[in-house]
Amino acid sequence: MTGVVFITSVLGAKRLELLSQLVPKATNIAMLVYPGTPETDAERKEVEAAAQVVGRQVDFLEVRSTGDVETAFATLASHQADALLIGTGTFMGNARGLLVALAARHAMPTMYANLESVEAGGLMGYGASMPDAYHQAGLYTGRILKGEKAGDLPVMQSTKFRFAINLNAAKALGLEFHPQLLATADEVIE
Repeated sequence: MTGVVFITSVLGAKRLELLSQLVPKATNIAMLVYPGTPETDAERKEVEAAAQVVGRQVDFLEVRSTGDVETAFATLASHQADALLIGTGTFMGNARGLLVALAARHAMPTMYANLESVEAGGLMGYGASMPDAYHQAGLYTGRILKGEKAGDLPVMQSTKFRFAINLNAAKALGLEFHPQLLATADEVIE
């Protein structure tokens, strides 16, 4: 057995750091998480630890369905959250359109775990380079088709991470990226 692992859960602290740089006065940060998977549970623990180090409050809202997502955004409004982290995982990736739309509707500065959400109109995202990971998976497929045994190939982890910013989303929220933060972005959507 072999494969390519999209490391995303171990980037939670970095996402919190980037979001805190954009919204430095945000003291009440919420995070949507899909509970119960090793990846999402690890991410939650990492974000909890990072929040304590930087003196931030992170409220975790568990979502398992699109109905839960809509309820979570209503809760964010009532709790007056200053910013939002979107957790990692398949559910969050599949719900990207809804998440981006609700973040825009609620004028919520949001950091996503994937860049596809930023391309769909989200504010910013930090995650593994999916094209790089898919390229690696394709190379492995080719090697296996040429006769190599899958068990002889090591499991590969993503090594390229990308930070994307959507300036249109920032403008709609009335936010401006500090030039230094903007300069660290791998992709800027205007």
